Amino acid sequence: MSQPTAAPDPTAGTDPAPGEETTTGPEPSPRQRRDFRRFMGSHVCNELGNSITYVALPLTAVLTLHASAWEAGLLAAAESAAFLLLGLPAGAWVDRMRRRDVMIAADLARAVLLTAVPVAWLLDAHSMPLLYTVALLLGCARLFGDVADQSYLPTLVGRSTLIEGNSRLESVRSGTELAGPGMAGFLVQLLGPAGTLAGQAVTSLTSAALLRRIEAREERPAPAPSGRGGLLPEIREGLHHVLRHPVLRMIALSTASVNLFLSGAFALETLFLTRTVGLPPAAVGWVLATAALGSVLASLVTQRLSRRVGAARLTWLSLLAAMPFGLLLPLAEDDWRLGLFVLGALVQAAGVTTYNICQVAYRQTVCPPHLLGRMTATMRFLVWGVMPVSGLLAGVLGELVGVRGALWILTAGLTLTPLVLLCSPLRRMRDFDEAPAQ
Repeated sequence: MSQPTAAPDPTAGTDPAPGEETTTGPEPSPRQRRDFRRFMGSHVCNELGNSITYVALPLTAVLTLHASAWEAGLLAAAESAAFLLLGLPAGAWVDRMRRRDVMIAADLARAVLLTAVPVAWLLDAHSMPLLYTVALLLGCARLFGDVADQSYLPTLVGRSTLIEGNSRLESVRSGTELAGPGMAGFLVQLLGPAGTLAGQAVTSLTSAALLRRIEAREERPAPAPSGRGGLLPEIREGLHHVLRHPVLRMIALSTASVNLFLSGAFALETLFLTRTVGLPPAAVGWVLATAALGSVLASLVTQRLSRRVGAARLTWLSLLAAMPFGLLLPLAEDDWRLGLFVLGALVQAAGVTTYNICQVAYRQTVCPPHLLGRMTATMRFLVWGVMPVSGLLAGVLGELVGVRGALWILTAGLTLTPLVLLCSPLRRMRDFDEAPAQ
């Protein structure tokens, strides 16, 4: 049962996703391979840009505008507010459009927004309200881009290879998370926060160019089976699909609980490492980059683990084993104890990555094609809609009990999140094909 360390090419069509019969797909054509490489190249550009922006934007607030803990939390809330405000209608809109066109439009919007911050800095017009606005609109672009992206993948690679496809994409995301923060810290120290953000506009433009070169023609989606009734019935159909499914609704609840505490911890990490621990920007970037190594390793072994352990069992085991390591984060100091932060974040990232690969592949497998956009947007609304609340919670806790105390509370909450899945049908399942009927 030995598997290669790197996930195989998802266009090969040789391995079934959980819940599907074992079949051998046709050999992919050269065009299909080229299309998938361009899709992966777009992901490299986008995820690298996101990872650098993730560090550079709060560093802009902390170093240039001297943001407080409350302002840092508010900035994090603004980045994710779109998932709460527009999450449900976004899915219905994406299902009405060609998904590649949506991804290209999102890339172009990101390029414009990332250029706005350095232009404002040059005009001496930069401020926290401007950063809040840019963060909010970047979140909107990410929402539509991500919904279209996850909905487009089954069309590009086929449903029989979704574990492989998601593993490849997760390895890209993890690899850029490993390189991005270190690059961000170096670039911020070299070019300043505004100059670093200007450079990320180039990655968004490159991503759009790669997507335009995909040769596969995507037909305009047919009207959903729900018939004529406008936007609200289509949104309701997506909600019902998720909330009435005995496994999907528990996955949504579990992921939302993880995001509530994890996003709050993320919102305070830069502030904690710069002001509480006392690290310079470049060191902050490298600490966060080293911690992301866990995601890279997990993306390489999840396919093998899912076959040995079972995808359903691995979903809850990954969180149960990894989340307690978050309690190491608040122990960090500017000495050997900084290694505790790295270890805790590394293991935590590995657990979350493994969990995401398994549950996203399952969602894509069980969802009817015409509902993919709405299902993805509904899940994003439910599981990422808590993130603005999380950012505000982190800001309030940081002001009340200090940044280190807030991290203790948030990481303690994370250790309890696996209990949701232990109370679900997943606890009695080995693989997702054993899920109870909807």
